Amino acid sequence: MTDVAKKILIIEDEEIISNLLAKKLSQVGYEVKTAFNGQEGLEILEQEKPDLVLIDIVMPKKDGFETISEVKGDPTLKDIPIIIISNSGQPVELDKAKEMGVNDWFIKTDFDPQEVIQKVKKQIG
Repeated sequence: MTDVAKKILIIEDEEIISNLLAKKLSQVGYEVKTAFNGQEGLEILEQEKPDLVLIDIVMPKKDGFETISEVKGDPTLKDIPIIIISNSGQPVELDKAKEMGVNDWFIKTDFDPQEVIQKVKKQIG
């Protein structure tokens, strides 16, 4: 019997960051899907029920906080761990994220792909 790869959904409107994360996570054995805004992300979430979501805050159509709020309000999705990919890392933003039940975060400007992999493994193995 083979292990089923854990599924990760990346909701990020910056293609360079999205592609970099997808590539790194795929290399270590995760199955990765990407969405470029919150609306698209929610549609994939409902269909795929991924094991983890990496999500940006500032996006077109539906921002990260709106998307997280909908995920946490849905009984079939609310237990999926969420890691925020943020540009700012403002304490007020991070506090709001924590209150919403976000599991972890990293800052785009200074993250290292290895750190992202460690944070993902900590959440879903």
